[in-house]
Amino acid sequence: MDTHGFDISALLSPPDVLSAKKVLCIQPHPDDNEIGMGGIIAVLAKNGCEIHYLTVTNGDQGCPTLSKEKAAAVRHEETIAAGKHLGAAHFHFLDHGDGTLSAAYPLSLEIISVIRKVQPDVIFCPDPWLNYECHYDHIITGKAAAAAFCASGRRYFEDGGETSPWNASAIGFYFTAKPNTVIDISETFEQKFEAIKLHKSQISAETEAMYRVYFGMKAQELAQDKDFSLGEGLKVLSPLHTHCFVDADKI
Repeated sequence: MDTHGFDISALLSPPDVLSAKKVLCIQPHPDDNEIGMGGIIAVLAKNGCEIHYLTVTNGDQGCPTLSKEKAAAVRHEETIAAGKHLGAAHFHFLDHGDGTLSAAYPLSLEIISVIRKVQPDVIFCPDPWLNYECHYDHIITGKAAAAAFCASGRRYFEDGGETSPWNASAIGFYFTAKPNTVIDISETFEQKFEAIKLHKSQISAETEAMYRVYFGMKAQELAQDKDFSLGEGLKVLSPLHTHCFVDADKI
């Protein structure tokens, strides 16, 4: 078949996220970035990448013994401490109530505003199409982030924001069952867990032990065919892959 000089293999390959100079890591709750892709965040930071966090909900349902206001304050502090431990330097908060997300479109407008302000090369978020994912905060955040990734380059959007259009070059979905990119976290696996433990209001010794066993097993599984021992996976797509692209599932 004549491809007219076009590199079809590049079209059907995931973009490189490790070359990013600035990234926006979007999380539904204050601990999702660390749990979902903490090793990758630490690798990016070690590469000199500027790391921004965007936390959508305030986690105010996560501390049953505290008032919502106190729980949100505690988790705000934990977000910054854990993110800084991985190398994040900039923190953005939308402060929606924990468990209150119900619609992707209005949230996507908020995320667009942050994307245009930050101007990241790559955006990360949870995979909203993970089979059996039942937490609406994750589903809505992932879909809103994906929609924002597609729309942030438009000249206008509904809220009339004055920020300039911005197109990120890639979106990476964590908490995914269909990774197409595996990154070596052999040297940052322990740093990931050090950051997870900084969410003291959420992570008991039993939870940490369970996470360590499970994510250690997954890290070894993802690295099986690689030249490293521990990996963390992402489903990475370009803007072209996220609209009317029937082979996106195969990328």
